[in-house]
Amino acid sequence: MEEGTDYSNQILENTNIKLRDLEEKQRILKDRLLLIGQNLIEIKEKNNEEILEIKKNMEMLKRNTERLLSFLETASTEFSKFAKKEDLEILSKQAKMFQPLDFVRKSELNK
Repeated sequence: MEEGTDYSNQILENTNIKLRDLEEKQRILKDRLLLIGQNLIEIKEKNNEEILEIKKNMEMLKRNTERLLSFLETASTEFSKFAKKEDLEILSKQAKMFQPLDFVRKSELNK
């Protein structure tokens, strides 16, 4: 009967070992799952911060673009007030034709 007892003890020990191994694997899986959960939460928080930063940058770009468009509209309305190149050329020719230093008085001619 001792052989039967040894055999049953051996089966019981093997079962205990397998049970401990399963418990250890379960504990390891639980730890991994907790770690994955923590990493997921950290990644989500980091992504939320980055999204907020991107939204702020987009808002700033939108404001800058609106200001730039406003400036361009103002500048384009002012362009119509500028003198044209042809007009400047005509004025330049007229100024060249009228040389006040070339005019001499009669009294200066006699001298």
